[in-house]
Amino acid sequence: MPDSPLFTVAAIAVIVLAVAVVVGVGLKVMRSFRDLGTDAERATYNTLHAASRAGQHLRGGLQPAGAAKASKQLRTLLGCEALAITDTGSVLAWDGAAEELRPSLMRLAAEVLATGRTAVIPAAKESAHGDAAYSAVIAPIRAGSRVVGAVAAFAPNAGAGLVRATGEVADWIAAQLELAELESSRTLLMEAEVRALRAQISPHFIYNSLNAIASFINTDPARARELVVEFADFTRYSFRRHGDFTTLAEELRCIDRYLLLERARFGERVQVSLRIAPEVLSTVIPFLSLQPLVENAVRHGLEAKEGPGHITICANDSGAFAEVTIEDDGVGMDPEHLRSVLAGHSDGDHVGLRNVDARLRQVYGDEHGLVIETALGEGTLITMRVPKSQPGHDA
Repeated sequence: MPDSPLFTVAAIAVIVLAVAVVVGVGLKVMRSFRDLGTDAERATYNTLHAASRAGQHLRGGLQPAGAAKASKQLRTLLGCEALAITDTGSVLAWDGAAEELRPSLMRLAAEVLATGRTAVIPAAKESAHGDAAYSAVIAPIRAGSRVVGAVAAFAPNAGAGLVRATGEVADWIAAQLELAELESSRTLLMEAEVRALRAQISPHFIYNSLNAIASFINTDPARARELVVEFADFTRYSFRRHGDFTTLAEELRCIDRYLLLERARFGERVQVSLRIAPEVLSTVIPFLSLQPLVENAVRHGLEAKEGPGHITICANDSGAFAEVTIEDDGVGMDPEHLRSVLAGHSDGDHVGLRNVDARLRQVYGDEHGLVIETALGEGTLITMRVPKSQPGHDA
């Protein structure tokens, strides 16, 4: 009978057995994922992991501290008893045994550094304790056509496999150094663009601001003193020498000082509205990336317009991004001319727009360049989107 105790016990036993099988299979699958399955999979993971960790230490170039940390990972890759990294003049790092050979390494590597060809040096010396002698494979590290250093691997026997592997490691280090040079070039380019923005601010804005301050000295000395303080704070921020990044809050304070000085010139002709979401004020942005956009709105949008003009600055929380818009109802510009400006084909015109757009693309990628909507007589709307989370950027 279906309702008998025997049937119930049998059903429970089947269920327990099924659960045990499912749990056993699940644990086996989880264990296979955790243990990376086969020996080949584990070897691949270990190799990639060691290369990744070593690469992080070489991104600053061929320096002693980074080379010392990278050498530990690279010796694991080669499976040799000792590994050394040199530049053209000295031993930067040594990891493993055979430290007694370190003083003679640069002499052994001299021909490799001069010719750019890998050398295999047979065992020629035993240690002071009578241990086995070591052969050396020394491979050049090239940067373009130049040899900038060498990798030396030491083992009791330097077979063909170690020779090829050491050469590959030397080429891999060269690739990391090229990435370091690209990063350095990118940083220098950003610094040059910031200097260009500062140069743009200097002659035009400073001259006009000082003239505006001078006009108040006799008629309103208190206002003149206030403007001098604002001018000093603005220039101190604009010409600071530390950091490529700032916060949205700091940039907005700079813009407030800039607009106060411009309103001293234009009076009621320049009207400003702000709509700022407090939660985005701490967002990190490239230094001097908003002020040039506001200056562009004043100089190229409102200055040429008859009667009063209006600038609206908004900063909103847009999920993972902070979205900032700067809109003016000025004279606008021809879209074709704008494309030429952003492509760098119009020297001296709207340099602030071009430089800010280029810096945003370099820092965050092409999808984060400025979005500009404009037409002649229709004003201009500029939108900038930056990630709210930027672990590698400090304000």
